[in-house]
Amino acid sequence: MAFQIILNFVLAFVWMFLSSNYTATGFLVGFILGIILLVIMRRFFSSRLYVFRIWAIIKLTVLFLKELVLANIQVLQVVLKPKLDMQPAFFAYPTVLREDWEITLLSSLITLTPGTVVVHVSDDAKTLYVHAIDISDVDDAIASIRDSFEKAILEVSKS
Repeated sequence: MAFQIILNFVLAFVWMFLSSNYTATGFLVGFILGIILLVIMRRFFSSRLYVFRIWAIIKLTVLFLKELVLANIQVLQVVLKPKLDMQPAFFAYPTVLREDWEITLLSSLITLTPGTVVVHVSDDAKTLYVHAIDISDVDDAIASIRDSFEKAILEVSKS
């Protein structure tokens, strides 16, 4: 991936110098042409194009921001209820993520979402123990995390 980014910058600078356009616009045109050339030459790279990984990172960021806003609204609703009928719970979340950075990212995303916190990661790093402030169905919570955060992290990390 790093090679592709460097190659794209080199192609952008080459375009800038060949066209004698030493402005940001000339660089941007060269950068876009470099991306097009990388797409054309993608079969020569062993990993997928970095543009797809950057797009997956952007989607993960947007997903987190969306979940952050929704979780804040849910916690606000719980707090503002006249009668606190919360159902806090601990649950074990089995993960398919294997890399340390993936598990750390998933733990951070869960913890940064209001109302949930990862309290422990098992020694074999296959299970996260999560506390939720208000949860009615553990299976729904597990499915929600798996279908949102874990799926997006897998999309970012796949080669």
